[in-house]
Amino acid sequence: MRKSSRRSFVPKGSPRVIPRIFTDDVRALIAFITRVFRAEGSYQREFPTQLRIGDAVIMISDTSFRKPMGAFLYVYVEDTDATYRRAVRAGARSVEPPADMPYGDRRCMFDDNWGNTWQVATHKSGPAKAGHHTSG
Repeated sequence: MRKSSRRSFVPKGSPRVIPRIFTDDVRALIAFITRVFRAEGSYQREFPTQLRIGDAVIMISDTSFRKPMGAFLYVYVEDTDATYRRAVRAGARSVEPPADMPYGDRRCMFDDNWGNTWQVATHKSGPAKAGHHTSG
């Protein structure tokens, strides 16, 4: 089987999968994500806004041609507790306070005001097996 070149179908610097959120208030969601996750990027009027959180990209679009559509996102961060505190101060609703998980992540969960749920974790120790971090 021939392996295709990534260059041929993915723009340079883009990941292969990009979550996209549609919301009525793009600027406010961008401000929230930037504050909570220290994301990089800024509002784009004519195109979906692309925010970078580390090596990941999230697209944020307005609802001019799609209905509002939230996401469930699992995000690894350097400090789960600090991220959780920033989120709550920014208006997020706590679903799970930070706690140590048996698979080695310190994890929390919160909902934002735009219909998104965020599970946030810092991997501390133990096995990091695919699928284990999505329980709960």
